[in-house]
Amino acid sequence: MALRIADGTSWSDTLTRAVAAAPEAFGAAPDGGAVLHNLIEGEWRPVGTPTPARTPVDNTVLVHLARLDADAARGAVAHAAAAHADWARTPLAERTARVSDALDALSAHRDLLALLLVWEIGKPWRLACADVDRALDGVRWYVREIDRMLADGREPLPGPVSNIASWNYPMSVLVHAELVQLLAGNAVIAKTPSQGGAVCLTVAHALMRRAGLPATLLSGGGEELSEVLVRAPEIGAVAFVGGRSNGGKVAAALLDSDKRHFIEQEGLNAWGIWNFSQWDLLAAHLRKGFEYGKQRCTAYPRFVVQRDLVDEFLDMYLPVVRSVRFGHPLAVDETWRAGDPLPELDFGPLISAAKAAELRRKVDEAVRGGAVPLHRGKLDGAPFLAGQDTSAYVAPAVLLAPPGRSRLMHAEPFGPVDTIVVVDTTDELLAQMNASNGALVASLACDDEELAGKLAVDLQAFKVGINKPRSRGDREEPFGGRGASWKGAFVGGDLLVHAVTVGGDGRLYGNFPDYSSYPAT
Repeated sequence: MALRIADGTSWSDTLTRAVAAAPEAFGAAPDGGAVLHNLIEGEWRPVGTPTPARTPVDNTVLVHLARLDADAARGAVAHAAAAHADWARTPLAERTARVSDALDALSAHRDLLALLLVWEIGKPWRLACADVDRALDGVRWYVREIDRMLADGREPLPGPVSNIASWNYPMSVLVHAELVQLLAGNAVIAKTPSQGGAVCLTVAHALMRRAGLPATLLSGGGEELSEVLVRAPEIGAVAFVGGRSNGGKVAAALLDSDKRHFIEQEGLNAWGIWNFSQWDLLAAHLRKGFEYGKQRCTAYPRFVVQRDLVDEFLDMYLPVVRSVRFGHPLAVDETWRAGDPLPELDFGPLISAAKAAELRRKVDEAVRGGAVPLHRGKLDGAPFLAGQDTSAYVAPAVLLAPPGRSRLMHAEPFGPVDTIVVVDTTDELLAQMNASNGALVASLACDDEELAGKLAVDLQAFKVGINKPRSRGDREEPFGGRGASWKGAFVGGDLLVHAVTVGGDGRLYGNFPDYSSYPAT
Protein backbone atom coordinates (compact mmCIF):
# COMPACT_ATOMS: atom_id res chain seq x y z
CA MET A 1 0.00 0.00 0.00
CA ALA A 2 1.39 3.41 -1.01
CA LEU A 3 2.19 5.77 1.83
CA ARG A 4 1.57 9.50 2.08
CA ILE A 5 2.31 12.32 4.51
CA ALA A 6 -0.29 12.58 7.26
CA ASP A 7 -2.87 15.30 6.62
CA GLY A 8 -1.94 18.66 8.11
CA THR A 9 1.70 17.72 8.72
CA SER A 10 3.30 18.59 5.37
CA TRP A 11 6.15 21.08 5.47
CA SER A 12 4.09 23.74 3.71
CA ASP A 13 1.35 23.36 6.35
CA THR A 14 3.90 23.39 9.16
CA LEU A 15 5.76 26.45 7.86
CA THR A 16 2.46 28.32 7.42
CA ARG A 17 1.69 27.68 11.09
CA ALA A 18 5.18 28.80 12.14
CA VAL A 19 4.94 32.07 10.19
CA ALA A 20 1.50 32.72 11.66
CA ALA A 21 2.87 32.17 15.16
CA ALA A 22 5.88 34.48 14.70
CA PRO A 23 5.52 36.59 11.54
CA GLU A 24 8.14 39.07 12.73
CA ALA A 25 10.84 36.37 12.55
CA PHE A 26 10.38 35.39 8.89
CA GLY A 27 11.09 37.02 5.56
CA ALA A 28 11.20 36.07 1.88
CA ALA A 29 14.26 34.37 0.40
CA PRO A 30 15.50 35.25 -3.13
CA ASP A 31 14.04 31.98 -4.46
CA GLY A 32 10.61 32.79 -3.05
CA GLY A 33 10.96 30.55 0.01
CA ALA A 34 11.20 31.66 3.62
CA VAL A 35 14.28 33.09 5.30
CA LEU A 36 14.77 33.28 9.05
CA HIS A 37 15.64 36.65 10.54
CA ASN A 38 18.20 37.05 13.31
CA LEU A 39 17.13 38.23 16.76
CA ILE A 40 19.79 40.84 17.47
CA GLU A 41 19.74 44.12 19.39
CA GLY A 42 16.28 43.25 20.68
CA GLU A 43 14.67 42.98 17.23
CA TRP A 44 14.19 40.49 14.41
CA ARG A 45 16.36 41.84 11.61
CA PRO A 46 16.62 40.78 7.94
CA VAL A 47 20.41 40.76 7.88
CA GLY A 48 22.86 38.06 6.87
CA THR A 49 23.57 35.89 3.86
CA PRO A 50 20.72 33.44 3.04
CA THR A 51 21.84 29.81 3.06
CA PRO A 52 19.50 26.86 2.40
CA ALA A 53 18.69 24.49 5.27
CA ARG A 54 17.63 20.99 4.28
CA THR A 55 15.60 18.42 6.16
CA PRO A 56 17.10 14.97 6.72
CA VAL A 57 13.60 13.52 6.31
CA ASP A 58 13.68 13.75 2.50
CA ASN A 59 16.60 16.11 1.71
CA THR A 60 14.41 18.97 0.52
CA VAL A 61 15.09 22.64 1.36
CA LEU A 62 12.95 23.86 4.27
CA VAL A 63 14.02 27.49 4.73
CA HIS A 64 17.06 29.72 4.41
CA LEU A 65 19.24 30.73 7.35
CA ALA A 66 20.54 34.30 7.31
CA ARG A 67 24.18 33.75 8.29
CA LEU A 68 25.90 36.66 10.02
CA ASP A 69 29.57 37.55 9.82
CA ALA A 70 31.80 38.22 12.82
CA ASP A 71 31.29 42.00 12.75
CA ALA A 72 27.51 41.67 12.94
CA ALA A 73 27.83 39.11 15.73
CA ARG A 74 30.16 41.44 17.62
CA GLY A 75 27.51 44.17 17.56
CA ALA A 76 24.88 41.71 18.77
CA VAL A 77 27.10 40.67 21.69
CA ALA A 78 27.71 44.30 22.69
CA HIS A 79 23.96 44.99 22.74
CA ALA A 80 23.30 41.77 24.68
CA ALA A 81 25.82 42.91 27.30
CA ALA A 82 23.92 46.17 27.79
CA ALA A 83 20.64 44.28 28.03
CA HIS A 84 22.28 41.96 30.55
CA ALA A 85 23.13 44.87 32.85
CA ASP A 86 19.47 45.94 32.91
CA TRP A 87 18.14 42.39 33.32
CA ALA A 88 20.53 41.61 36.17
CA ARG A 89 18.98 44.51 38.12
CA THR A 90 15.43 43.30 37.45
CA PRO A 91 13.83 41.91 40.65
CA LEU A 92 13.55 38.13 40.81
CA ALA A 93 9.76 38.30 41.03
CA GLU A 94 9.62 40.17 37.72
CA ARG A 95 12.06 37.78 36.06
CA THR A 96 10.01 34.83 37.27
CA ALA A 97 6.80 36.37 35.93
CA ARG A 98 8.29 36.96 32.49
CA VAL A 99 9.78 33.48 32.24
CA SER A 100 6.40 32.06 33.29
CA ASP A 101 4.71 34.10 30.55
CA ALA A 102 7.15 32.67 28.03
CA LEU A 103 6.44 29.14 29.26
CA ASP A 104 2.69 29.71 28.82
CA ALA A 105 3.24 30.93 25.25
CA LEU A 106 5.54 28.02 24.42
CA SER A 107 3.01 25.57 25.89
CA ALA A 108 0.28 27.03 23.69
CA HIS A 109 2.43 26.21 20.64
CA ARG A 110 3.72 22.87 21.90
CA ASP A 111 2.45 20.77 19.00
CA LEU A 112 3.85 23.20 16.42
CA LEU A 113 7.28 23.18 18.08
CA ALA A 114 7.25 19.38 18.11
CA LEU A 115 6.22 19.13 14.44
CA LEU A 116 9.03 21.51 13.51
CA LEU A 117 11.46 19.14 15.23
CA VAL A 118 10.06 16.23 13.21
CA TRP A 119 10.83 18.03 9.96
CA GLU A 120 14.06 19.75 10.94
CA ILE A 121 15.94 16.98 12.72
CA GLY A 122 13.90 13.89 11.89
CA LYS A 123 12.62 13.01 15.35
CA PRO A 124 9.55 10.76 15.39
CA TRP A 125 6.48 12.51 16.75
CA ARG A 126 6.52 10.95 20.22
CA LEU A 127 10.16 11.84 20.79
CA ALA A 128 9.71 15.36 19.40
CA CYS A 129 6.86 15.94 21.84
CA ALA A 130 8.99 14.59 24.67
CA ASP A 131 11.79 17.04 23.81
CA VAL A 132 9.41 20.01 24.04
CA ASP A 133 7.70 18.72 27.17
CA ARG A 134 11.01 18.10 28.98
CA ALA A 135 12.01 21.69 28.32
CA LEU A 136 8.77 23.21 29.56
CA ASP A 137 8.25 20.92 32.55
CA GLY A 138 11.88 21.27 33.57
CA VAL A 139 11.85 25.07 33.54
CA ARG A 140 8.59 25.15 35.50
CA TRP A 141 10.40 23.16 38.20
CA TYR A 142 13.13 25.80 38.30
CA VAL A 143 10.48 28.55 38.53
CA ARG A 144 9.20 26.86 41.69
CA GLU A 145 12.69 26.38 43.13
CA ILE A 146 14.56 29.52 42.08
CA ASP A 147 13.96 31.50 45.30
CA ARG A 148 15.64 28.74 47.31
CA MET A 149 18.48 28.41 44.81
CA LEU A 150 19.36 32.11 45.03
CA ALA A 151 18.71 32.48 48.76
CA ASP A 152 22.41 32.38 49.70
CA GLY A 153 23.07 35.69 47.98
CA ARG A 154 23.97 34.43 44.51
CA GLU A 155 23.99 37.11 41.81
CA PRO A 156 23.99 37.05 37.99
CA LEU A 157 27.25 36.75 36.06
CA PRO A 158 29.04 39.93 34.88
CA GLY A 159 27.87 39.35 31.30
CA PRO A 160 25.42 37.33 29.17
CA VAL A 161 25.67 33.56 28.69
CA SER A 162 26.73 32.45 25.21
CA ASN A 163 25.09 29.16 24.22
CA ILE A 164 26.56 27.06 21.41
CA ALA A 165 24.64 23.79 21.20
CA SER A 166 24.36 20.87 18.85
CA TRP A 167 21.23 20.15 16.85
CA ASN A 168 19.86 17.06 18.61
CA TYR A 169 17.97 18.63 21.54
CA PRO A 170 16.97 22.20 20.61
CA MET A 171 14.29 22.49 23.25
CA SER A 172 15.14 20.21 26.19
CA VAL A 173 18.81 21.25 26.27
CA LEU A 174 19.21 24.65 24.57
CA VAL A 175 15.94 26.50 25.28
CA HIS A 176 15.71 24.85 28.71
CA ALA A 177 19.19 26.11 29.63
CA GLU A 178 18.48 29.60 28.29
CA LEU A 179 15.28 30.00 30.30
CA VAL A 180 17.03 28.94 33.51
CA GLN A 181 19.91 31.30 32.76
CA LEU A 182 17.37 34.10 32.27
CA LEU A 183 15.60 33.17 35.48
CA ALA A 184 18.92 33.49 37.32
CA GLY A 185 19.35 37.05 36.00
CA ASN A 186 21.46 36.63 32.86
CA ALA A 187 20.77 37.78 29.32
CA VAL A 188 21.30 34.95 26.83
CA ILE A 189 22.84 34.55 23.38
CA ALA A 190 22.27 31.42 21.31
CA LYS A 191 23.80 30.38 18.02
CA THR A 192 21.44 28.49 15.76
CA PRO A 193 22.82 24.97 15.14
CA SER A 194 24.01 24.71 11.55
CA GLN A 195 22.50 21.27 10.98
CA GLY A 196 18.93 21.53 12.26
CA GLY A 197 16.38 23.05 14.62
CA ALA A 198 16.56 26.62 13.35
CA VAL A 199 12.84 27.16 12.70
CA CYS A 200 11.83 25.61 16.02
CA LEU A 201 14.33 27.82 17.84
CA THR A 202 13.18 30.88 15.89
CA VAL A 203 9.54 30.40 16.91
CA ALA A 204 10.56 29.66 20.50
CA HIS A 205 12.73 32.76 20.73
CA ALA A 206 10.02 34.93 19.19
CA LEU A 207 7.70 33.84 22.00
CA MET A 208 10.46 34.41 24.58
CA ARG A 209 11.13 37.90 23.21
CA ARG A 210 7.43 38.81 23.34
CA ALA A 211 7.50 37.92 27.03
CA GLY A 212 10.17 40.59 27.53
CA LEU A 213 13.15 38.27 27.89
CA PRO A 214 16.58 39.60 26.78
CA ALA A 215 17.45 36.85 24.29
CA THR A 216 19.63 36.96 21.18
CA LEU A 217 19.46 34.31 18.45
CA LEU A 218 21.83 34.39 15.50
CA SER A 219 22.95 32.14 12.68
CA GLY A 220 26.39 31.78 11.20
CA GLY A 221 29.38 29.54 10.70
CA GLY A 222 31.02 28.20 13.81
CA GLU A 223 34.54 28.99 12.61
CA GLU A 224 33.63 32.60 11.89
CA LEU A 225 31.52 33.31 14.97
CA SER A 226 33.36 31.27 17.59
CA GLU A 227 35.94 33.98 18.27
CA VAL A 228 33.13 36.42 19.10
CA LEU A 229 30.76 34.09 20.94
CA VAL A 230 33.54 32.51 23.01
CA ARG A 231 36.22 35.14 23.53
CA ALA A 232 34.36 38.47 23.45
CA PRO A 233 35.15 40.25 26.75
CA GLU A 234 31.47 41.03 27.32
CA ILE A 235 30.55 37.31 27.53
CA GLY A 236 30.01 36.15 31.12
CA ALA A 237 29.95 32.41 30.42
CA VAL A 238 30.14 29.96 27.54
CA ALA A 239 27.87 26.90 27.39
CA PHE A 240 28.80 24.35 24.72
CA VAL A 241 27.19 21.03 23.83
CA GLY A 242 28.66 19.05 20.95
CA GLY A 243 31.49 16.88 19.71
CA ARG A 244 34.99 16.62 21.15
CA SER A 245 36.63 18.25 18.14
CA ASN A 246 34.68 21.50 18.33
CA GLY A 247 34.50 21.32 22.11
CA GLY A 248 38.27 21.07 22.26
CA LYS A 249 38.57 24.23 20.16
CA VAL A 250 36.23 26.10 22.50
CA ALA A 251 38.16 24.89 25.55
CA ALA A 252 41.47 25.92 23.95
CA ALA A 253 40.09 29.39 23.23
CA LEU A 254 39.28 29.77 26.93
CA LEU A 255 42.64 28.62 28.28
CA ASP A 256 43.96 32.11 28.92
CA SER A 257 40.74 33.42 30.44
CA ASP A 258 38.90 32.92 33.69
CA LYS A 259 35.56 32.98 31.89
CA ARG A 260 32.92 30.66 33.38
CA HIS A 261 32.23 27.72 31.07
CA PHE A 262 30.54 24.33 30.84
CA ILE A 263 31.58 22.25 27.85
CA GLU A 264 29.69 19.00 27.33
CA GLN A 265 31.26 16.64 24.80
CA GLU A 266 30.39 13.16 23.70
CA GLY A 267 32.02 10.12 25.25
CA LEU A 268 31.86 6.45 24.31
CA ASN A 269 29.28 5.39 26.90
CA ALA A 270 29.62 1.67 27.60
CA TRP A 271 27.39 -1.02 29.09
CA GLY A 272 29.24 -3.86 30.77
CA ILE A 273 27.73 -7.34 31.25
CA TRP A 274 29.27 -9.57 33.93
CA ASN A 275 27.77 -12.53 35.86
CA PHE A 276 24.29 -11.55 34.70
CA SER A 277 21.06 -13.46 34.00
CA GLN A 278 18.12 -10.97 33.93
CA TRP A 279 17.87 -10.86 30.15
CA ASP A 280 14.23 -9.75 29.88
CA LEU A 281 15.02 -6.71 32.03
CA LEU A 282 18.01 -5.80 29.88
CA ALA A 283 16.09 -6.30 26.63
CA ALA A 284 13.55 -3.64 27.63
CA HIS A 285 16.31 -1.14 28.39
CA LEU A 286 18.20 -1.82 25.17
CA ARG A 287 15.13 -1.45 22.94
CA LYS A 288 14.45 1.98 24.42
CA GLY A 289 18.11 2.85 23.88
CA PHE A 290 17.60 2.98 20.11
CA GLU A 291 15.33 6.03 20.38
CA TYR A 292 16.30 8.79 17.97
CA GLY A 293 18.80 6.46 16.34
CA LYS A 294 21.17 6.82 19.32
CA GLN A 295 21.88 10.41 18.23
CA ARG A 296 22.32 11.69 21.75
CA CYS A 297 25.13 12.22 24.19
CA THR A 298 23.92 9.58 26.65
CA ALA A 299 23.38 6.75 24.15
CA TYR A 300 25.04 3.38 24.75
CA PRO A 301 26.82 2.23 21.56
CA ARG A 302 29.35 -0.12 23.21
CA PHE A 303 28.66 -3.42 25.01
CA VAL A 304 31.47 -5.11 26.90
CA VAL A 305 30.44 -8.72 27.51
CA GLN A 306 31.90 -11.51 29.62
CA ARG A 307 32.96 -14.31 27.27
CA ASP A 308 30.87 -16.97 29.05
CA LEU A 309 27.75 -14.83 28.51
CA VAL A 310 28.16 -13.91 24.85
CA ASP A 311 25.75 -16.58 23.57
CA GLU A 312 23.01 -15.65 26.05
CA PHE A 313 23.58 -11.94 25.44
CA LEU A 314 23.19 -12.37 21.67
CA ASP A 315 20.08 -14.54 22.10
CA MET A 316 18.52 -11.57 23.86
CA TYR A 317 20.13 -8.71 21.95
CA LEU A 318 19.79 -9.61 18.26
CA PRO A 319 15.97 -9.95 18.37
CA VAL A 320 15.86 -6.50 20.00
CA VAL A 321 17.91 -4.97 17.19
CA ARG A 322 15.80 -6.66 14.52
CA SER A 323 12.60 -5.30 16.10
CA VAL A 324 13.68 -1.65 15.94
CA ARG A 325 11.35 0.49 13.80
CA PHE A 326 12.61 3.36 11.62
CA GLY A 327 11.49 5.29 8.56
CA HIS A 328 9.79 8.52 7.45
CA PRO A 329 8.34 10.01 10.67
CA LEU A 330 5.13 11.21 9.01
CA ALA A 331 4.42 8.48 6.44
CA VAL A 332 0.96 6.89 6.87
CA ASP A 333 -1.22 4.66 4.73
CA GLU A 334 -4.50 5.55 3.02
CA THR A 335 -6.58 4.42 6.00
CA TRP A 336 -5.10 7.15 8.24
CA ARG A 337 -7.55 9.86 9.32
CA ALA A 338 -7.10 13.13 11.19
CA GLY A 339 -6.86 12.37 14.89
CA ASP A 340 -5.21 8.98 14.38
CA PRO A 341 -1.79 8.59 16.01
CA LEU A 342 1.28 9.39 13.94
CA PRO A 343 3.75 6.56 13.23
CA GLU A 344 5.28 4.95 16.31
CA LEU A 345 8.95 4.72 15.34
CA ASP A 346 12.16 4.37 17.28
CA PHE A 347 13.96 6.73 14.93
CA GLY A 348 13.81 8.45 11.58
CA PRO A 349 16.80 9.70 9.59
CA LEU A 350 20.20 10.70 10.89
CA ILE A 351 20.74 14.44 10.95
CA SER A 352 22.07 14.58 7.37
CA ALA A 353 22.97 12.50 4.35
CA ALA A 354 26.62 13.38 4.97
CA LYS A 355 26.51 11.98 8.52
CA ALA A 356 24.78 8.85 7.28
CA ALA A 357 27.44 8.31 4.60
CA GLU A 358 30.19 8.88 7.16
CA LEU A 359 28.68 6.29 9.50
CA ARG A 360 28.39 3.72 6.68
CA ARG A 361 32.06 4.29 5.88
CA LYS A 362 33.03 3.70 9.51
CA VAL A 363 31.12 0.40 9.52
CA ASP A 364 32.74 -0.71 6.26
CA GLU A 365 36.17 0.29 7.55
CA ALA A 366 35.70 -1.73 10.76
CA VAL A 367 34.52 -4.80 8.84
CA ARG A 368 37.45 -4.61 6.42
CA GLY A 369 39.72 -4.40 9.45
CA GLY A 370 38.36 -7.59 10.97
CA ALA A 371 35.14 -6.75 12.85
CA VAL A 372 32.46 -9.43 12.60
CA PRO A 373 29.12 -8.09 11.28
CA LEU A 374 26.52 -9.79 13.49
CA HIS A 375 23.68 -7.75 12.02
CA ARG A 376 23.40 -5.24 9.19
CA GLY A 377 19.87 -4.03 8.66
CA LYS A 378 18.44 -2.88 5.35
CA LEU A 379 16.23 0.04 4.38
CA ASP A 380 14.01 -2.36 2.42
CA GLY A 381 10.58 -2.63 3.98
CA ALA A 382 10.86 0.52 6.10
CA PRO A 383 7.99 3.01 5.74
CA PHE A 384 9.04 5.50 3.07
CA LEU A 385 7.15 7.50 0.46
CA ALA A 386 7.38 6.45 -3.17
CA GLY A 387 10.45 8.03 -4.74
CA GLN A 388 11.58 9.59 -1.46
CA ASP A 389 15.23 10.53 -0.95
CA THR A 390 16.46 8.17 1.79
CA SER A 391 20.13 9.18 1.82
CA ALA A 392 20.05 10.22 5.50
CA TYR A 393 18.66 6.91 6.77
CA VAL A 394 20.83 4.18 8.27
CA ALA A 395 19.53 0.80 9.41
CA PRO A 396 20.83 -0.65 12.69
CA ALA A 397 24.14 -2.51 12.57
CA VAL A 398 26.01 -4.57 15.15
CA LEU A 399 29.71 -5.37 14.96
CA LEU A 400 31.65 -7.83 17.11
CA ALA A 401 35.26 -7.07 18.06
CA PRO A 402 36.03 -3.93 16.04
CA PRO A 403 39.79 -3.68 15.41
CA GLY A 404 41.76 -1.39 17.67
CA ARG A 405 42.70 0.94 14.81
CA SER A 406 39.11 1.52 13.64
CA ARG A 407 37.30 4.75 14.43
CA LEU A 408 34.36 2.79 15.85
CA MET A 409 36.62 1.37 18.53
CA HIS A 410 37.49 4.72 20.10
CA ALA A 411 34.82 7.24 19.11
CA GLU A 412 31.06 7.44 19.55
CA PRO A 413 29.34 6.63 16.22
CA PHE A 414 26.32 8.91 16.91
CA GLY A 415 23.96 6.62 15.05
CA PRO A 416 22.29 3.17 15.29
CA VAL A 417 25.54 1.21 15.20
CA ASP A 418 26.61 -0.87 18.20
CA THR A 419 29.90 -2.59 18.87
CA ILE A 420 30.49 -5.58 21.14
CA VAL A 421 33.79 -6.33 22.86
CA VAL A 422 34.41 -9.67 24.62
CA VAL A 423 36.41 -9.83 27.88
CA ASP A 424 37.56 -12.53 30.27
CA THR A 425 38.33 -10.63 33.50
CA THR A 426 36.90 -7.70 35.42
CA ASP A 427 40.16 -5.81 34.78
CA GLU A 428 39.57 -6.19 31.04
CA LEU A 429 35.94 -5.16 31.55
CA LEU A 430 36.96 -1.90 33.21
CA ALA A 431 39.71 -1.21 30.68
CA GLN A 432 37.35 -1.61 27.72
CA MET A 433 34.60 0.46 29.35
CA ASN A 434 37.12 3.24 29.99
CA ALA A 435 38.60 3.13 26.49
CA SER A 436 37.49 6.61 25.42
CA ASN A 437 39.15 8.68 28.18
CA GLY A 438 36.00 9.65 30.00
CA ALA A 439 32.27 9.39 29.49
CA LEU A 440 29.03 10.99 30.56
CA VAL A 441 27.30 7.76 31.61
CA ALA A 442 27.96 4.04 31.91
CA SER A 443 26.00 1.00 33.09
CA LEU A 444 26.78 -2.43 34.52
CA ALA A 445 24.50 -5.46 34.19
CA CYS A 446 25.40 -7.77 37.07
CA ASP A 447 23.32 -9.99 39.35
CA ASP A 448 25.65 -9.21 42.25
CA GLU A 449 24.90 -5.53 42.86
CA GLU A 450 27.55 -5.29 45.57
CA LEU A 451 30.20 -6.39 43.06
CA ALA A 452 28.77 -4.00 40.49
CA GLY A 453 29.04 -1.15 42.97
CA LYS A 454 32.70 -1.93 43.56
CA LEU A 455 33.41 -2.04 39.82
CA ALA A 456 31.53 1.21 39.27
CA VAL A 457 34.04 3.08 41.44
CA ASP A 458 36.71 2.55 38.77
CA LEU A 459 34.61 3.58 35.79
CA GLN A 460 35.47 6.91 34.16
CA ALA A 461 31.85 8.01 33.84
CA PHE A 462 29.96 10.76 35.66
CA LYS A 463 26.93 8.55 36.29
CA VAL A 464 26.86 4.76 36.51
CA GLY A 465 23.69 2.68 36.38
CA ILE A 466 23.46 -0.74 38.01
CA ASN A 467 21.14 -2.95 35.90
CA LYS A 468 19.62 0.16 34.36
CA PRO A 469 20.70 2.98 32.05
CA ARG A 470 21.65 6.43 33.29
CA SER A 471 20.37 9.50 31.48
CA ARG A 472 21.29 13.16 31.44
CA GLY A 473 18.64 13.68 34.08
CA ASP A 474 15.98 16.28 34.74
CA ARG A 475 15.24 18.86 37.40
CA GLU A 476 17.25 18.20 40.56
CA GLU A 477 19.66 15.72 38.97
CA PRO A 478 23.24 16.95 38.48
CA PHE A 479 24.93 16.28 35.17
CA GLY A 480 28.53 16.32 34.02
CA GLY A 481 31.27 14.07 32.71
CA ARG A 482 34.63 12.60 33.56
CA GLY A 483 37.84 12.82 31.59
CA ALA A 484 37.63 14.47 28.19
CA SER A 485 33.82 14.31 28.08
CA TRP A 486 33.33 17.49 30.15
CA LYS A 487 35.22 20.67 30.94
CA GLY A 488 34.16 23.37 33.36
CA ALA A 489 31.22 23.60 35.73
CA PHE A 490 28.67 20.80 36.03
CA VAL A 491 24.98 21.57 35.52
CA GLY A 492 21.55 20.19 36.42
CA GLY A 493 19.42 21.09 39.43
CA ASP A 494 21.06 23.59 41.77
CA LEU A 495 24.34 23.14 39.89
CA LEU A 496 22.93 24.78 36.75
CA VAL A 497 21.97 27.89 38.70
CA HIS A 498 25.33 27.88 40.50
CA ALA A 499 27.09 27.66 37.11
CA VAL A 500 25.44 30.88 35.89
CA THR A 501 25.68 32.92 39.08
CA VAL A 502 28.39 34.15 41.43
CA GLY A 503 28.54 34.27 45.21
CA GLY A 504 27.51 31.78 47.85
CA ASP A 505 29.78 29.46 49.78
CA GLY A 506 32.12 26.84 48.36
CA ARG A 507 33.64 26.28 44.96
CA LEU A 508 31.78 24.92 41.95
CA TYR A 509 31.55 21.24 41.11
CA GLY A 510 33.21 20.46 37.79
CA ASN A 511 36.42 19.73 35.88
CA PHE A 512 38.77 22.70 35.93
CA PRO A 513 42.48 23.11 35.08
CA ASP A 514 43.46 23.17 38.76
CA TYR A 515 40.89 20.81 40.30
CA SER A 516 37.98 18.43 39.75
CA SER A 517 35.13 18.11 42.22
CA TYR A 518 32.20 15.72 41.87
CA PRO A 519 28.75 15.76 43.52
CA ALA A 520 26.94 12.62 44.61
CA THR A 521 25.12 11.03 41.67
